[in-house]
Amino acid sequence: MKMHVRFTVLAVFLLFTTPFFAHAQAVTCSEAPDSLPGESSQQRKDRLTAVYNACNAEYQAAQDQLTAAQAKSSSLTNDIAVLDAKIKAAELQIKAKNLLIQTLSNNITQKQAHIDDLESRIDSGKATLAAIMRKTNEVDAYSFPEVALSQTSVAGFFQDLDTFQSVQESLKTVFEQLRTDQASTTAEKDALEVRQNTEMDARYIIQQQQKNIETDKKTQKQLLALSKDNEKAYSSLAAQKASQAAKIRAALFPLAGGVKIPFGQALTYAQAASAKTGVRPAFLLAILTNESALGANVGQCYISNLSTGDGINIKTGSFSPNVMKPTRDIQPFLEITKSLGFDPMKTVVSCQQASVGGWGGAMGPAQFIPSTWALFTDRLRGALGIADEPNPWNPAHAFMASALYLDDLGAGNGGYTAERNAACKYYSGSSCTKSRAIAGYGTNAINQANIIQQNINQL
Repeated sequence: MKMHVRFTVLAVFLLFTTPFFAHAQAVTCSEAPDSLPGESSQQRKDRLTAVYNACNAEYQAAQDQLTAAQAKSSSLTNDIAVLDAKIKAAELQIKAKNLLIQTLSNNITQKQAHIDDLESRIDSGKATLAAIMRKTNEVDAYSFPEVALSQTSVAGFFQDLDTFQSVQESLKTVFEQLRTDQASTTAEKDALEVRQNTEMDARYIIQQQQKNIETDKKTQKQLLALSKDNEKAYSSLAAQKASQAAKIRAALFPLAGGVKIPFGQALTYAQAASAKTGVRPAFLLAILTNESALGANVGQCYISNLSTGDGINIKTGSFSPNVMKPTRDIQPFLEITKSLGFDPMKTVVSCQQASVGGWGGAMGPAQFIPSTWALFTDRLRGALGIADEPNPWNPAHAFMASALYLDDLGAGNGGYTAERNAACKYYSGSSCTKSRAIAGYGTNAINQANIIQQNINQL
C-alpha cells in the first residue's frame, strides 16, 4: 500500500497494454475470434488483444486511403504534399529540440561546475570557521586571575583581547559568506533540475516525432500506390476492417471480468476530469487501468469487525485479516457509507495484499482509502458541481478524484517528466528516484498512456 492511495498491481494488462507488443506483428486482422484448440482464457485474451489492435491499424490505414481517394478538393499529389509538410514540420521540430538539448547540455555543464565551485567554497568556509572557533575558544579560555598569576604581560593580555575582537569579526564574516554560498548552491541545484527535466522532455518529444514521421512515410507510400479507379476496393476494405474490429471488440471485452467501464465511457469521464485539472485523459486512463482495470477490480472483501478491521472474502466467505485500518479508516468509512445510504458491512472494498502486507480498504475505481477520500470530498463537490456526498464507487466521481490528486502531484503541467514523477508519487508517495521498482512503474504508466493515446486518436 502506498502512503496516500492504495495501488493494486495487475498481473495482466488489459485492452491497450502489453499484449499489443507481444503479438501485434504475429497476427493480422483476418484471424477469427473463435477459441483455438487447447487455448486458455488468458491466451485467448492476449491473442484477441493483438488481433484487435491489428484491426484498428489496418482499418485506419484503409480509411486514410479512402479519404484521400474520395477527396474532391485535392489531388493525390496534394495529399502527398500535405504529408511532406507534416514530415518536414516534424523534422524541423526535431532539429529545434536537438539544438535546445545542445544548449541545455552546455548550460547544465556550466551549472554543475558552478555548483562544484560553490560546494568547494562551502567546504573551505567550514574549515576556516572551525579554525576561527578554535582560536576564539583559546582566547576566551583565559580568566583574569590566570593572567595576573602568569608571566603573561598586561600588554600581551590586551593584545590578545584585540585578537579576540578580530577573531569575532572574522567569525561573523565567514558565517555570512557560508549562508550566501549555501543559498546560491540551493538555487543553482533547483535551476539545474529544471534544465535537466527540460532536456528529458525534449528528448521524449523527439522520440514521439520520429515515430510520427515513420507512420506518415508509410501512409505516403500507400498513397503513392493509390488511383481513383480503386476507390471502391478501398471502401470495401475499410468496411471489412471495421466489421472485423467490431467482432474482436465484442469477443474481447467480456474476458476482462467484473463490471468493467467501457472504454468509450471511461474516456468521457477522463475528458471531463481533464477539463477541470489539465491532466491528460490518456494518462489518467493509464493510472486507473492499473488501479482497478477501469472498474473491473474494485475489491473482493467486506468489513466484518469494526474494532479490528478484519473482514471476509466475498467470493469464498473465508476470513480475511487487515481489511481496513481501524485507527485511520474505519471512522471515515462509516461516515462515507452512512451519507450514501450504504450498509458498511456489505460494501465492497479491497482485501489486504498478502504479498505486501499492510492494510486493504481501498474503494471504487480510483482505489482511494477512506481517510484519503475524505480529504477530497469538498474539492470534489466543487469540481463535479454537486451538493451531495461524492461517491467513490461512482466512476465519474472516482475519475475526478484521481485527476485532482494527480494534478496535485504535478501531472496537470503535462510533459514526460511531470507525468512520470506524478505516477511514481501516486503509486508510492515517493519520487521516481527512490527505487528501481518505483521508477519502473512510472515509465510503464507513460508507455501505457502512449498506447491508449494511439487508440484515442483512432476514435
